[in-house]
Amino acid sequence: MQREQISVFDIFKIGIGPSSSHTLGPWRAAQQFVQLLQQQSALNEVVQIKILLYGSLAKTGKGHGTDIAILLGLSGYDPVTFPVDQLDNRIEEIQRLHQLQLGGSHQVSFFTEDDLLFLYSQSLPFHPNAVTFQAFLSSGKAVSETYYSIGGGFVVKEGAESNCVTEVDLPFPIDTADELLHWCRKTGLKISEVVMENELAWRPEAKTKEGVLEIFRVIKECIYRGCHTTGYLPGGLNVARRAAGLNGRLIGNRDYHNFNEWVNMVRQTGNGFQNILDWVSCFALSVNEENASFGRVVTAPTNGAAGVIPAVLMYYIAFCDGFSDERIIQFLLTASEIGCIFKKGATISAAMGGCQAEIGVSSAMAAAALTECLGGSQRQVLMAAEIAMEHHLGLTCDPIGGLVQVPCIERNTMGAIKAITASQLALQSNPDNAKVSLDAVVKTMWQTALDMNSKYKETSDGGLAINIPISLPEC
Repeated sequence: MQREQISVFDIFKIGIGPSSSHTLGPWRAAQQFVQLLQQQSALNEVVQIKILLYGSLAKTGKGHGTDIAILLGLSGYDPVTFPVDQLDNRIEEIQRLHQLQLGGSHQVSFFTEDDLLFLYSQSLPFHPNAVTFQAFLSSGKAVSETYYSIGGGFVVKEGAESNCVTEVDLPFPIDTADELLHWCRKTGLKISEVVMENELAWRPEAKTKEGVLEIFRVIKECIYRGCHTTGYLPGGLNVARRAAGLNGRLIGNRDYHNFNEWVNMVRQTGNGFQNILDWVSCFALSVNEENASFGRVVTAPTNGAAGVIPAVLMYYIAFCDGFSDERIIQFLLTASEIGCIFKKGATISAAMGGCQAEIGVSSAMAAAALTECLGGSQRQVLMAAEIAMEHHLGLTCDPIGGLVQVPCIERNTMGAIKAITASQLALQSNPDNAKVSLDAVVKTMWQTALDMNSKYKETSDGGLAINIPISLPEC
């Protein structure tokens, strides 16, 4: 049986908010469809294009920016490099001119109301996040493809034989926590070191380190920007941004001019429990407020949960002397492997598993990473991941108004704090006495996902989404 091969750069992707499954994934699907048209030499023959959104993509697509992402993807823009400050202007231009520059080069008429359809009552069987692209050609023929955004920015085309990547022979193939522990025991390597050995199958070590530090660059810029931006989040809920105000109260009159100076000032605020708790919340809020504002973020492993790992990493950097390239790389490599295990054994898609698949997985990833970086054994690392997820089991996804704001943003603060607590519990525990393994909790999470009512899976059909009036601001 083929194994799914997932790199650290599959788990951590640079993109634009607010959702990896509803924004980044559909954006990538649109790009793939344009590439298909180019490969078939059909791009310049397109006279009309239609987009059909199904299931969760339809029900929460507007709040998640699915329509915006698809239009930008079809227009030839890339989420890694697209200037986020130009987003509104580009979309306004498409809607005002009723024209789409397909692939950035071929102009077709496009009327959003008629050509981009939200099929709220229809869902496709493979996955709730489905989008079909239909291109009608001047020859009278048509090209149609369906893509599924399966979480974390991963995309699968309908009919593809496998979603497995089989480009390389990994020295340490891993699907489960037991397999990971086997390789650690056999080699004596830390989890981060096992991950690096596998990454060598794709690229030289220097390139992997360079790429991971680029991921961190985007993370730190996102945190810093979020901690210094005020105002209200878009979408109609009138949710006020809180990270900047919290940062200002915590930092006081201390002077700084860049990220590194800011970190030094954060340290000077003290090591008291309440102070650290406030800072962790501030870090998490900053990322997810940026995410909700269509800012540039890193999927970790998703956009909706993008604040947990950065918040715990910043805790490690500011309060645990973790501010070095090697320690940051170690943290992110360890986290990525835990994310891979959950994706292979369960899901990282809220549309499939509720918010346990997003905040729960990110909390487990962060707990594991922090535990290794603080000197925990391989078994303690896995124990920390298990503890974090165990206490997120059953967490629903019920975004108010289909927006990645309430309760999503605050949930990142909860996930970060749980990750730190799980790490501390694991570091003070003997794994020999653990009753629950990481593999058992992955299995349980998947079973819970299958049993969960669909209205709690990113549809805004249940939970807080139907009990809180949209006109009310977040309390």
